[in-house]
Amino acid sequence: LWHSDSSFRPIPAKFSLLSARVVNPKGGNTEFADMRAAYDALDDETKAEIDDMICEHSLMYSRGSLGFLDYTDEEKEMFKPVLQRLVRTHPVHGRKSLYLSSHAGAIRGMSMPEARLLLRDLTEHATQPEFVYVHKWTVHDLVMWDNRQTVHR
Repeated sequence: LWHSDSSFRPIPAKFSLLSARVVNPKGGNTEFADMRAAYDALDDETKAEIDDMICEHSLMYSRGSLGFLDYTDEEKEMFKPVLQRLVRTHPVHGRKSLYLSSHAGAIRGMSMPEARLLLRDLTEHATQPEFVYVHKWTVHDLVMWDNRQTVHR
């Protein structure tokens, strides 16, 4: 699933890295989508519509979409949804980007079906080939990325 690491936490991960120690001879690539370029490619009407939207991110939502549905009361409390802006401005360079993740399952003020359709449409837009880099791993590769402006799978 396309995601940004730990978007379901009140303070999500800024950066992540992966280092290849063993590489599967078939498959195993990691794809990264540029959420800055995806935002830039949206039409002005869509940008205006989504600019102030707030999403609910939850690990239970992303796991639930894969069929994991049995949670204890303690887990439900631990993984309560957190609020994240759908459009974020990077604190260093000021560029706007989408903040999408498979953990996002609702948008404040929208019906569930409407929110899920919008999130799906935005994710489909953002993960088009022109916004995606595919890393084909070799042993000892090290890849680091900024979760504030990319999603990966």
